[in-house]
Amino acid sequence: MCTAWIDGVNGIAHHLGQNLDFAVVAAADIPTLRAHARARGWDRLRLLSAGSNTFKYDLGSEDREGNQDSTVSVFTRDAAGTVRHFYTAHPRMAGDIQERGIDLLGPMWHFLDLTPQGRGSWYASLSYGTKVQGAGT
Repeated sequence: MCTAWIDGVNGIAHHLGQNLDFAVVAAADIPTLRAHARARGWDRLRLLSAGSNTFKYDLGSEDREGNQDSTVSVFTRDAAGTVRHFYTAHPRMAGDIQERGIDLLGPMWHFLDLTPQGRGSWYASLSYGTKVQGAGT
């Protein structure tokens, strides 16, 4: 899921850069993160590792047992240069509403929602062997 989301953000990163600083922070170490980015074609993103610091725990994207959850966090910088946490959103809107909290930031869901079958049971994957049945162009 995160990889699919980042695939889309890579395509618009140059637009975002006109108005804000944007970075993707991952739990992976730098060599692993760079290798994955090269394999995915991510060439417009600033990628940072939270592997050896508490950032991922502080913002709830990983617990102490290593369970990970995607988050989107926003920070602001005031006139004095102080950086402050503004908000963090998680994919789950509620315990019974899975993976809808950051859908508005991923256009693939909007396209699926336009079809008669909607999202169905489809879930993003790192690779696909065949075309999804009934998927149009």
